[in-house]
Amino acid sequence: MNITLQRTLVVGVLAGAIALALVLVAGVGSASADSSVVGPGESIQKAINAADPGDTIVVRGLHREDVAIRKDGIKLRGDDAVIEPPARADSPCSRTFGPEAICILGGLNLETGEITGPRVSDVSVSGFTIRGFQEGGKGEFKTFSIDVLAARDATVAGNRAIGNVAGGIGVTAGSINTTVVNNDVIGNPKSSASGVAVEFSSYTTVVKNVVRNIPEGENAIDVNEATNTTIAGNDLIGNWLGAFIVDSPGTKILFNDMSRTGIVGTYVAGPKSQDAKVVGNNISGGPWGIVVEDAHGGSLVGNNVHDNCAGMFFEDFASQPVGGFEVKGNTVKNNTRSCRAAQFGINFSGIGIALLGATDMEVTGNTLSGNVPSGPTRISGGVVVSTDPYYRGTTFGGTTKPRNNSVTGNHFGRNRPDIFYDGSGSGNRFAGNFCDTSVPSRLCN
Repeated sequence: MNITLQRTLVVGVLAGAIALALVLVAGVGSASADSSVVGPGESIQKAINAADPGDTIVVRGLHREDVAIRKDGIKLRGDDAVIEPPARADSPCSRTFGPEAICILGGLNLETGEITGPRVSDVSVSGFTIRGFQEGGKGEFKTFSIDVLAARDATVAGNRAIGNVAGGIGVTAGSINTTVVNNDVIGNPKSSASGVAVEFSSYTTVVKNVVRNIPEGENAIDVNEATNTTIAGNDLIGNWLGAFIVDSPGTKILFNDMSRTGIVGTYVAGPKSQDAKVVGNNISGGPWGIVVEDAHGGSLVGNNVHDNCAGMFFEDFASQPVGGFEVKGNTVKNNTRSCRAAQFGINFSGIGIALLGATDMEVTGNTLSGNVPSGPTRISGGVVVSTDPYYRGTTFGGTTKPRNNSVTGNHFGRNRPDIFYDGSGSGNRFAGNFCDTSVPSRLCN
């Protein structure tokens, strides 16, 4: 073969290889996600409408609009981005509920709540400041700054909802596996919804958020008829109520800090709230630390409940039994504040753990100290086992007698008294407790 022909063949082969490589690269590029930037005053919704599933949209500056995300895989990321309400809120969610900044919306009939199509999946919203949404919901509906409805694998991360009448973040309408992480929600005195609300959804994780100043009648974190919700590592400060759990099986409340609540740090209720786990929380500075009503089965372990009027209440009402909880390894101390009937309906102070008409409770290995009343109260002590003295003879009940409760191996000090038992009920056992004072006197070992 002559040299000229050989060179011609080599060049041809190289050209073919390069062309093939370019085709392959072009093919890979066309299948990958794109990124777009929305500048100040430009339309976020137009960018969402033009995006393909999996695209990232970076938003910068101030925007006055409300947006809906209905495509899979959209990543909406704020970069020093602020959303304020538009002159006319017109997203599907805003038209139904009232003005909402960002709505992640799957196949859902907004009027009826019926799932009508596939859930929108793998959407994330991060890095936005949302402010100025001063309208509440329409009729029975509540509004949220960021609303997740009929979604799967959505993430809401690193956003700030500041001073809105609308709630902070809603996860509702059959959403599955939503993560709400590292958000900051600051309430408004007129706020008409919770800081974070999880309703009719499953496998939601609410972690490392800060929720502050949610006013009376609303909750920092509200879980209602949801399944397997995890609430972990959040700071809940100065809210009317910290974590509110109703009819929500498998809820885990783990290692949160709840302080200066207006009524209760953690509230668990409803016959569907089986297997609730309240573990490692620090709850202080409110009327009640933890209240459990109308629920059966679960555990409260390793919590630090202090400087309230009462640490833990397990309270039975008519046709609403409470019991079957393990209360183990908690530190319940210095619950000496005085709560008065003029504000709370009853006088109470100096209560550590109260089993009021409860059944089948196991209270063991706890440390209870300094639970001494500083004002009027019908009961007090480190551990109180009694019929309910507050609602006896009322339509709420108060006549159920405590039964089959076990109070064992607890360490007491400086309570008044360490153990109080009114003698009612049957099968209640007190053994192996390290205490100095009890009513009646035989209960200390």
